Amino acid sequence: MFVDRVLVKVEAGTGGSGQTSFRREKFAPMGGPDGGDGGRGGDVIVRGDRNLTTLLDYTYRDAWKAERGQHGEGSNRTGRSGEDIVLPVPPGTVVRDAETQEFLGEVMEDGHTILVAKGGRGGKGNSFFVTPTHQSPREWQPGEEGPARTLELELKLIADIGLVGQPNAGKSTLLSVISAARPKIADYPFTTLSPNLGVVPLSDHRSFVVADIPGIIEGASEGKGLGLRFLRHIERTRMLAFMIPIDAEDWQAEFDQLRHEISTYSTELAAKPYCVVFTKLDLLGEHYVPEIEAVGAFGKYAISAAGRMGLDVVLDAWWRELLVMRVEAEKPARDAQFLP
Repeated sequence: MFVDRVLVKVEAGTGGSGQTSFRREKFAPMGGPDGGDGGRGGDVIVRGDRNLTTLLDYTYRDAWKAERGQHGEGSNRTGRSGEDIVLPVPPGTVVRDAETQEFLGEVMEDGHTILVAKGGRGGKGNSFFVTPTHQSPREWQPGEEGPARTLELELKLIADIGLVGQPNAGKSTLLSVISAARPKIADYPFTTLSPNLGVVPLSDHRSFVVADIPGIIEGASEGKGLGLRFLRHIERTRMLAFMIPIDAEDWQAEFDQLRHEISTYSTELAAKPYCVVFTKLDLLGEHYVPEIEAVGAFGKYAISAAGRMGLDVVLDAWWRELLVMRVEAEKPARDAQFLP
């Protein structure tokens, strides 16, 4: 089951209290104060885990609390700090405070951590309060309470290429053929009910990641169909491939509708490099690329995933475009090396 948004209650550990204690030894019956400080409470940390692809686990457990610090002891012994608690999430998870909507961070890769609740400070023992005029203090401090908050975890998939199309455009079939992903495939709308990721292997150890999201219908940018829930999963893709079936009634109208929904949802998303891929070419029995107006597209291609037609051409085109984007992204860093 794919879950991409959850609310999780977290609470950092409370600090241990300081100790009131006095030295009592055989040859020092009037020893001074030796109460130790309390230990620090445990933190709550969100950490990226590449082995996860969903937030499903947090539907079974929605409250997490770190360990409190131990109290201070005599002989100036500080209490043990509480253990931190770690919440593993898939890379691509955005973390916010659910009540204030404060942005706390974004987990982008495996091992990346975000501190979301810091453990309470341990209280001071009575030895801390000794002064020249106050030699036998009995004061001590309680540990600081650990803060509690409700987190909103939102998963946005990270991929190189996002497949965009209406229901039954052939997106899932293509993903199942070019990668090891096995999305549900059937001849009815909205077969795909959750996003799917597939790693596409090429020769010479080359590869890239493709994301297939549920079909986009008119009004998706306003929440119709599966709408806003899944459009956000292509926000982080590096480029888009608009999928149009060769048996569509009006190729231009279908492309324009898809572009409109993307542009309405996000101008930043609409500005990403894109191409047009006509699918189900096997229905024609011959190679044919329809002529439509697609301003700014880096290419137009026709394929049949089921018939294995035209796949090498489109995959090579995607790889070349990704290389161009990579070179452009690295250019500012290279230029900076030669600045005085």
